[in-house]
Amino acid sequence: MTTINLKPDSLAFSLHGAAQAVAAVGRGVALPQALAQIFAQTHALPQARGAIQDLSYYSMRHIGRAESLLNAMTTKPTEPAVLHGLLCCALALVSDAQEGEPRYSDFTVVDQAVTAAAADPDMAHAKGMVNAVLRRFLRERDALMKSAAGKQFARWNYPDWWIDRMRSAYPETWQAILEAGNAAPPLTLRVNRRKTTVDDYLAMLAAQSVLATRVGADAVKLAQPTPVNLIPGFNEGLVSVQDAAAQLAAPLLDLRDGMRVLDACAAPGGKSGHILESADVELIALDNEARRVPRIAENLERLQLQAQLLTGDASSTDWWDGKPFDRILADVPCTASGIVRRHPDIRWLRRKGDTTQLAAISAKILDNLWQMLQADGKLLFVTCSLWPQESEAQAAAFAVRNNATRLPAPGQLLPTASADHDHDGLFYALFQKTVS
Repeated sequence: MTTINLKPDSLAFSLHGAAQAVAAVGRGVALPQALAQIFAQTHALPQARGAIQDLSYYSMRHIGRAESLLNAMTTKPTEPAVLHGLLCCALALVSDAQEGEPRYSDFTVVDQAVTAAAADPDMAHAKGMVNAVLRRFLRERDALMKSAAGKQFARWNYPDWWIDRMRSAYPETWQAILEAGNAAPPLTLRVNRRKTTVDDYLAMLAAQSVLATRVGADAVKLAQPTPVNLIPGFNEGLVSVQDAAAQLAAPLLDLRDGMRVLDACAAPGGKSGHILESADVELIALDNEARRVPRIAENLERLQLQAQLLTGDASSTDWWDGKPFDRILADVPCTASGIVRRHPDIRWLRRKGDTTQLAAISAKILDNLWQMLQADGKLLFVTCSLWPQESEAQAAAFAVRNNATRLPAPGQLLPTASADHDHDGLFYALFQKTVS
């Protein structure tokens, strides 16, 4: 990241950091990784990091509209990429059509965007352009917004192929699904039943004037997102951050003390923790990326729980000791199309052909894990995809290939962002191996 001289608590500093992040996503870097690199290079304080992160995620949720507006006001690509990112971030802010008070005044956004450009040697030459583009938008806002609204790319803030596929897969609900994916996600917690109860934890929150509601058997949703280190009881292992839909996995496994359980594709360990909170089992948590395994260890250590952690490919048997499992949780690789509200960069990083490739990998994993399952054991297939090729079609084909008995499970959960139901889009299919 280019060295700049901006006040860390200024919008200009946040805009510059977010511009770097948006540019990185354009190069194919996942947003969390891009932000980690930016934070490491700038040595930004926590408050500044939070501001950059918030603006980056906000901009990615509105990047389709911002790019459409930018294209309408420029005749050639804006370069370097960080300049393009800066203009997109600023346009995302000034073109916000949501009801309520604006995040910043138009004047503030223009002034701070120009300041950010002027402070960066790579963009200083274009500070006049930044000023001109943003002021032109303010002058011609109505006409430019009307034009952008006519493009589905700008209207929904997804790639055209994604919108077309969603409309085809869910002809009755595709618009609601896209809108849910553009909403800021809630902060949902899983209460550790080994340490407390939901009622007792809600009472603890109320005593500290923290508003929250129960949204599941072990799930609590905070009214306002809070940094994890400030969540009451988090450091003590009373709660973990986990979406309400993801909290369905452990109960579906029908766990009992003494069972041998595999959590395949386990990182970062949320479902592993829930499994161990639910029963005294012998758990093996497997992940194919060695760099991700320490995250599982950190999460389990905070919860004061233990599992055998392994690095290995779930589609092979190199890591397996030959002892069958009573339960297997297979949260397989997918396009993650059901969790875009938490990861808005995914929609821009994925390509149309990724679904077929990932579905093939997942099928290989499921078939391989099935041979490791004890007779009469259960395998829970989970994916955070909305595409039928990765979910229902995958489950149906697996059952036929392996003569697997399918048990009741939720199937496809669509993402929702209402007061009563607020969860990501996940798919669940539960299978039992017939006793031979």
